[in-house]
Order: sequence, then C-alpha cells, then structure tokens
Amino acid sequence: MNTGDLTISKATLRNPHFTVAERVALGKAARRVVPRQRHAEYSPAADRPSPVELLEGQSQERVPELVPIRYGRMLATPFTFYRGAALIMASDLAATPTSGFQVQCCGDAHLSNFGLYASPERRLVFDINDFDETLPGPWEWDVKRLAASMLIAARNSEFPRAVQDRVVLETVAEYRRRMAAFATMRNAEVWYTHFEVEWLMPRLKKHLGRPMRRRLDLLVAKSARRDNLQAYSKLANEVNGEQRITSGPPLVVRLDELDDVAERQRVRAYLDRLLDEYMGTMSHHSQALLRQFRLVDIARKVVGVGSVGTAAWIALLLGRDGADPLLLQIKQAQASVLERFVARSSYANAGERVVAGQRIMQASSDILLGWLHVPDSVTGRPTDYYVRQLRDWKGSVTVERMDEEAMTVYGRLCADTLAHAHARSGDRIAIASYLGRGDVFDRALLAFSLLYADQNDEDYATLREAARTGRIEARKGL
Repeated sequence: MNTGDLTISKATLRNPHFTVAERVALGKAARRVVPRQRHAEYSPAADRPSPVELLEGQSQERVPELVPIRYGRMLATPFTFYRGAALIMASDLAATPTSGFQVQCCGDAHLSNFGLYASPERRLVFDINDFDETLPGPWEWDVKRLAASMLIAARNSEFPRAVQDRVVLETVAEYRRRMAAFATMRNAEVWYTHFEVEWLMPRLKKHLGRPMRRRLDLLVAKSARRDNLQAYSKLANEVNGEQRITSGPPLVVRLDELDDVAERQRVRAYLDRLLDEYMGTMSHHSQALLRQFRLVDIARKVVGVGSVGTAAWIALLLGRDGADPLLLQIKQAQASVLERFVARSSYANAGERVVAGQRIMQASSDILLGWLHVPDSVTGRPTDYYVRQLRDWKGSVTVERMDEEAMTVYGRLCADTLAHAHARSGDRIAIASYLGRGDVFDRALLAFSLLYADQNDEDYATLREAARTGRIEARKGL
C-alpha cells in the first residue's frame, strides 16, 4: 500500500490493521482535508433550534413534576446551564468540522463529569464518571465540550482573561500530548493504563498551593468514606423494626409515597422479576455476590442537573444483617443526545448502550453494572434502565472552590483521562498524527471555546427569560 496516496474513506477508517506508518499517514492526510485551524469555527446556523425548544422536547419524556427542578438547577449559573445543555451543544457541534476519526464518545465530557471512584481492586482512581450520552462519534466533540466547559467555569469564577485562556490551552495541549504518548504504546498497555490516586497525588500537589493541597487531601479522604455504609447512614433509617429509605420529597420519594397508586402497585408486583432481569446482564461472579442480598426498599431520587426528570430510583438491599447494606441506583437511559446527529446506537436497550460505553471508556468499572427493560405493563410505558452502585468511594471536586492553578491542573487531569478513553476505542496513532506536535489545534479550540462560551451565555439568558415570562416553571434551591 502506498501511504503517500492514502485518502480517507469510511472503508479506510474501519480497517484496524494498517501499519503504524500508514496510520500516521492517515492522520496527516486528514489535515489536508480538514485543516486543524478550522476547529476554531463556530457560528450559529440560521435555522438553529431555540435552546428552550430543545429542552422542552426533552421534558416531554421526563417525570413532569421534576422538570421544574431541572430548570431551576440549570438557571443557577451559566456553568450549571451548560451542564444540562448537552443536547443543545450536540446540535451545534453537528455542523462543525471533524477529521473523520471515530471513538467511543462520552457525549457529555464537561469537567464536572470526571471524578474519583473505587476500582474493583478497592483502589481510588480518577476517570470519567458519567456515560448517559455515550455513543461512537467524532473525538473532537468530546474535546470541544471539555474545553468550552473549562472556559465557562473559569469565567464563572471570574478569573482574569489571561488565566481563562491558559486553562483552556493547557487542557487541550495535555490531551494532545497524552494522545501522542498513547500512540507509542502497545495496545494492551493502553488498556491497562489507569490513574490511581496514590500515583497521582504527589504529581498533582507539586503544582498546587498549600490551601488547595489541603482541599485535595480532604477530597480524597472524604471520597474513601463515601461508600454504601456512609450512604446507608444518610439515606436510610429504621421504621417499625424494618430498615427503610428515608423520605425527603421531592428529591427522595419512597415507592409507598408515590401519588400514582397504579404505578406503585405495578412496580411492586414486578420488582423481583426486574431484579432477576438485571442480574442476568451481569457476569456470573457478580451474580453470585448480588444473590447474597435481599431487597428491602425502593425510592425515586432526583440526581444531577441534566438528568433531572428522568426516572431514577435507589434500591436498598441488605446482606448478612442490618449492618451489611447495598444501595443501587437504577437510572433511566434514553437515546443519547448524539443519536440525532450520528448513526443510531447498535444496542436496542439504551441501558446496555450506557454500560457498554462505560466499560469501553473507563479503565475500571463497577462490578455491579447492569441494565434492564421495564415493559409497558409495569410503569405504563416501556423504559430502559442501567444499574450501578449508588456510591462507591465516589468523589468530585467543587468547581467553584478551585483557584486558578487548581483549575489548570484539573483540566490537564481531565484531558489525560479523556485521551485515555479515546485511545482505548479509536485510532490513537492517526489522531495523534492529526494533532501534531505544535499548538495549532490548541489555539483553534481556544478560539472555539470563546465563541461557544458567548453562545452559552446567550442561551442561558434565553432560558432565564422563558422562566420570567412563565413559559417554563423553574424551582430553585432544590
């Protein structure tokens, strides 16, 4: 094969067995088709959908009484708006240039969707931790969503303009450098790579001042305590000698308290069957563990920002005794926001799509990950769910409390893990070749982020106006 004559086609990109030289040539050929400077481009289309209309469309498929909570959380700041605006940005990104290389995308790779959690080996690791929108797609979309989130968060913290630029440039440069490093590694080495906190801590601390080092120590210590026992102590209590989830409407509503009596009865009647279906999607050794627990209670729980309004449940199970709890989150999975703009998911069950994407992108995943489908006769409409542990040493940074250096370091860490996730599923050699060694792509994404942060401000103002005029109802403070 003459690599000098390589042209990019779908057939070319599907071939995973080109030589290293051929894959390098593919990346360089893509530069000629889509120069890296073009990633600076963003301008709203003349027929751009209204952001409020897109959000209202999503609300049609959500629990009606929870939708005002979603709007209220999005209206807290332009950054919280951005967190809930994955569909809006996906619609905008669909019109932007791409190099043609596909990866398993996160679909919502903003900086608050990275964090700490426990690996199956009981080590604290850092990685992407939200996969509701995961789907194969252009790698640039994830990087642009991360870069723009860094700028919007830096603006929200009122950092000087030069610092805002530096945060974005450092984030994108780290993605480029890390992808270049992965391009030199053997395939298995890439998959075995993971970011353990023990290894990360000294490397992070040398870039941070004393106050942020103390906060980092506290975050790690707190994350290691956020397990099922800690969640159990906060979310459950004893009622008439039985362990039950603690009610806290409207954020936590036990099954027995749901207003819809028919739904309550349907769900209760099918619970054992649904748990059996979920168990059937797990590995045999995980099934052996879960069989040692019994279900004692279930409640609906509001989670996140963008996810608010989707059906999300927590299930309380007990093992050997009342001091051996297991809390599971059963979260509704819908079509990825990317599916309107790329090929539809190959999975019939959206919950399986989430689990499969998470296992591809994460270095270590929850051993209790699984999925299920609730038929129409149970809840009144067919619904897909994925299931995971509610808390397993989970921890995330408070973006608003990060100083300038901390946000820069954090952006690089997010970029490291995003590059790793993309390197596991995409052609890391071709992508690294396309990015090159200089900062051309970095500066293009800074220009894009500046334009998109302005767009985000406009969309945030539009949603505020919709709330002011009564078009939407927003409940703040929940």
